[in-house]
Amino acid sequence: MRHILGISAYYHDSAAALLRDGEIVAAAQEERFSRRKNDERFPARAVEYCLRQASLHPSDLDSVVFYDKPITKFARLLESSLAVAPRGLGVFPKVLPSWLGEKLNLRATLREEIPGLREECRILFTEHHQSHAASAFYPSPFEEAAILTVDGVGEWATTTVGWGRGGEMKLLKEIRFPHSLGLLYSTFTAYCGFRINSGEYKLMGLAPYGTPRYADAIRDHLIDVREDGSFWLNLDYFGFLDGFTMDNPRLHKLLGGPPRQPEEAIDPRFLDVARSVQLVTEEVLLRLARHAREATGMTRLCMAGGVALNCVANGRILREGPFEELWIQPAAGDAGGALGAALLAWHQSEEGRRKGRAPGDAMNGSLLGPEFTEAEIESVLRRHGAVFERLDPEALLDRTVSLLRQERVVGWVQGRMEFGPRALGNRSILGDARSARMQSVMNLKVKFRESFRPFAPAVLRERAADYFDLGCESPYMLIVAPVREARRCPVSGGATGLDRLKQIRSDIPAVTHVDFSARVQTVTGRENPLFARLLQRFDAATGCGLLVNTSFNVRGEPIVCSPDDAYRCFMNTEMDYLVVGPFLLERTAQPARDVARTFDPQPD
Repeated sequence: MRHILGISAYYHDSAAALLRDGEIVAAAQEERFSRRKNDERFPARAVEYCLRQASLHPSDLDSVVFYDKPITKFARLLESSLAVAPRGLGVFPKVLPSWLGEKLNLRATLREEIPGLREECRILFTEHHQSHAASAFYPSPFEEAAILTVDGVGEWATTTVGWGRGGEMKLLKEIRFPHSLGLLYSTFTAYCGFRINSGEYKLMGLAPYGTPRYADAIRDHLIDVREDGSFWLNLDYFGFLDGFTMDNPRLHKLLGGPPRQPEEAIDPRFLDVARSVQLVTEEVLLRLARHAREATGMTRLCMAGGVALNCVANGRILREGPFEELWIQPAAGDAGGALGAALLAWHQSEEGRRKGRAPGDAMNGSLLGPEFTEAEIESVLRRHGAVFERLDPEALLDRTVSLLRQERVVGWVQGRMEFGPRALGNRSILGDARSARMQSVMNLKVKFRESFRPFAPAVLRERAADYFDLGCESPYMLIVAPVREARRCPVSGGATGLDRLKQIRSDIPAVTHVDFSARVQTVTGRENPLFARLLQRFDAATGCGLLVNTSFNVRGEPIVCSPDDAYRCFMNTEMDYLVVGPFLLERTAQPARDVARTFDPQPD
């Protein structure tokens, strides 16, 4: 057997992934273990988990593969700084020390960080966008497909178009730094007062409240887009080449004023800024998708890279683009690069071959993280002095359904943890989507985040068409679809901006966004049998085949991993109940004492 370990690290969301003879055995982000959101450090704990899951020692590994080429990336940083000298020379010395240490001599760093590797274990490096492309195509359900990868920047590439067929993959075209759709979107994320690499979801959620009155200014001054989707940024409006900010005063003037400061009230102008850049981003991605169809002649599309997490744009590609089917890597950002690097190394090896498999993709529902035994869970609860009851599976489902029907908010921790940014039913917080108060309750009392941020529905696959104009599976919550007209409620005029949040828009108001859309997760028993049974039980009791499903964490915290993480998070919110394994806990019945939070709070 051949074992290949993939690594992503040192930029954003470090992760590790393990293959055994080409099959995905385990994958996880370092943040879930370190409790530091978007942890960019070497994923030592994630590596340890992957090896433990496969019952391996480092000496059993045949290859360790890093998801980009550090020397090429270093050359780009140096060349970019020199290109804007003398302005850019103040930036480079501040990043130089880390490159002269662990990053530039990464071959030695990997052997130091993973002690016990054999001398024969190969240390390999892939190109960043090759890793993204491999993570998109090889686990997909398609025998052949076009590939589109879009992110901030790898070594030089920011966007690539290619194809995959069987075990072969080829990238045909690329757009290079500094021209980057991801950096454009991140610049507007920062301008609107949100944190880069985590606030892009907020910008996307904010956009429907505004009007695109700055879209023409963006098209005329910031980005020149060609018919094939290739584009050029006007760097006079950006600061990321020669400073420590993404924007600059010239952009501020174009957008009508200074940027919003974090935690400030959101002025209506920023709603319009968000809507404008979201619209332009969608237009560029649609053109890129159409070009990918023309360049490859293929009828299916696979996507990865951080921009592929823009599920609003994904929905438009599916509805308006030229492809019959779309598949997006659930860990589309840098974490997924660890998996892609390992997959690329496997398929380029002599033994490499693309595995035949049952219907569906090879991601196992993206449930690739740790799971915990009943004994381990009970030990944690007793250590906390928790009050709990153990229920058999049928009683557990019935009690959970009963609580959800009473508009209780329920933490739900079962089975293996999800890989990627979305909780898909194993590290989730659940609620009744029919409740008009559920969105505000979850945002303000449980998640401690901005009230405008929408929640997603988890819906039984066979019931999805009853609620949404979707027409395909969306198992990873990466496609936004319209709520069906029959489900919508009349909305009176007069409300503007964020005041529109208060309007009831459908008979599933907790998951219907202000533009009558929803970020849909379709659920089947194939990927997640227990979660599917819960939805089926709720459907039988209420006639409603979906629930609110949001990640089990609070603002600034990674999604919970262990039962200990779950209990601590539960006790520091106003969540009503926790279901972890076969155990049910009521928060108000727990001992009246503080439970320390062990995560490292990060700006969100």
